[in-house]
Amino acid sequence: MGTAVEYQKVMTEIVFINLPGPDEPTPGMTGGELLHGFLADLYRSQDSHMKAQLNALCGKWNIHYRENGKY
Repeated sequence: MGTAVEYQKVMTEIVFINLPGPDEPTPGMTGGELLHGFLADLYRSQDSHMKAQLNALCGKWNIHYRENGKY
């Protein structure tokens, strides 16, 4: 017979997107820098529907935006 309580330890990572991000891609940027700029640009959107979608995805994937290194 199995145990009464079963659990699985889940390790999660938190991803911080520091704002402001790069405004434009430049030659020689790494993939991480390009992604950082892309996600920072999405965050600056004025469309409330898009912001709601972005916040839902960020919550699901444990992504947090922080301004000037403050969380």
